[in-house]
Amino acid sequence: MQALDLLKPDGRRLTLYGHHAPTPPASVPSPFADPLAAAAHLRWHPLRGEWISYAAFRQDRTFLPPPEYNPLAPTRDPAAPTELPAGDWEIAVFENRFPSLGGPLQPPPAAIVETAPAQGACEVVVFTQDPATALGALPLARLELLLEVWGDRSTRLAARGDIAWVLPFENRGSEVGVTLHHPHGQIYAYPTLPPLPARLDEHASRHHAATGRTALQDLIAAERGEGNRMLYAGEHAVAFVPVCARYPYECWVAPIAPVADFAALSGPVRADLARALKTTLLKLDGLWQRPMPYLMAWYQAPCDGRPQAPWHLHAEIWPAYRSRERLKYLAGTELAAGWFAMDALPEATAAELQRVEVLLT
Repeated sequence: MQALDLLKPDGRRLTLYGHHAPTPPASVPSPFADPLAAAAHLRWHPLRGEWISYAAFRQDRTFLPPPEYNPLAPTRDPAAPTELPAGDWEIAVFENRFPSLGGPLQPPPAAIVETAPAQGACEVVVFTQDPATALGALPLARLELLLEVWGDRSTRLAARGDIAWVLPFENRGSEVGVTLHHPHGQIYAYPTLPPLPARLDEHASRHHAATGRTALQDLIAAERGEGNRMLYAGEHAVAFVPVCARYPYECWVAPIAPVADFAALSGPVRADLARALKTTLLKLDGLWQRPMPYLMAWYQAPCDGRPQAPWHLHAEIWPAYRSRERLKYLAGTELAAGWFAMDALPEATAAELQRVEVLLT
């Protein structure tokens, strides 16, 4: 992996990645000339015991622009700059112009609850220069590079010293709130450990103390042994519909042996993980022969410096389709109680996905 670090005219950082050294552009573009002046802030939720970020300026972000204006495409006309330069690069990462975390740190407004500056970072990860493709359609070599890029970004963000957890994720499809259709994902770097990874960390500690293994390590062994929900079983990585799926067609992708984070992936494991990921995404798209909206989140170890039990890097993919006609939305029991209710058995959805043939390239 080769990287080229650049600075945009409005002060945001941009990094171009490739298997070979990216070509330095003649100029670094930005649709914005002036630095971001607005700032997000945090407010404490006294009943839930958690922080909430507020960034009202995000209402002004670009929303589903026409195809002729794609801010994530390479700049073709210097008079109409996009976020990215033309040239020889494969993946690009830049600081989000509309961040929920990070940006210019300013004193937060006074409130009747505790407030704080929204420390952290939000980055946009552009998977390809081609606006008409999708992550699952990219070559295996590009997916391997993306896994390596996620590792590099996570390492850089953790090195700042004010980051507790780094979350790479992809929202795909307007059904799950995407505002730009160009293939891309995001990275959120949090100043404290958010509630869900904190709960995962607590459970991981208890499970490892009792068994000497990770909970996912035991689940993968059981899923491989039973076999009827497996989507991909490689030498180093797997993909499957988990027996405990909370969404119809939910899929998990993971290395077989516990790996704490992207940076700890070896070359062979990264290559097999890319095959598992591509297999899963192609099966989801091939199920009904149309793009499947989804949210894909990658869970890796916290980076807050605390002693912790071994984590097990993995992705959880939550498709938006419940059936051919209806979308899956969180209902009262999920939103109010955090108790998920399913009307589709994991064994049945796994069988549907298993029947979808895919070609890995």
